[in-house]
Amino acid sequence: MWACFAGCIVLIPVPAALGRFPLAAALLAVTLVEVLAIVLNVGSCPLTRIAARYASDRRANVDIYLPEWRARQNKRLFGALYAGSVMLTAYLWRAHGAA
Repeated sequence: MWACFAGCIVLIPVPAALGRFPLAAALLAVTLVEVLAIVLNVGSCPLTRIAARYASDRRANVDIYLPEWRARQNKRLFGALYAGSVMLTAYLWRAHGAA
């Protein structure tokens, strides 16, 4: 799941830059589902709770198999990338419509 959402966030600017705004909007919407899930679960992915049932380890990387330092910064990094992608897509969409 992490790779899917991380990939969506990283790829959003590509279709936006190419003027393929429906695809960029679809990637934004798919990622928004995960953002809402995290917000509704008080800052935690719902899958983390499931993983916690099967592991005694409570480190940040127990459910995503990333280095712990990377897992701790996950929301901050991808939150900033997502916000930037939203702003870039909105800007390009508006500029494209004005052209």
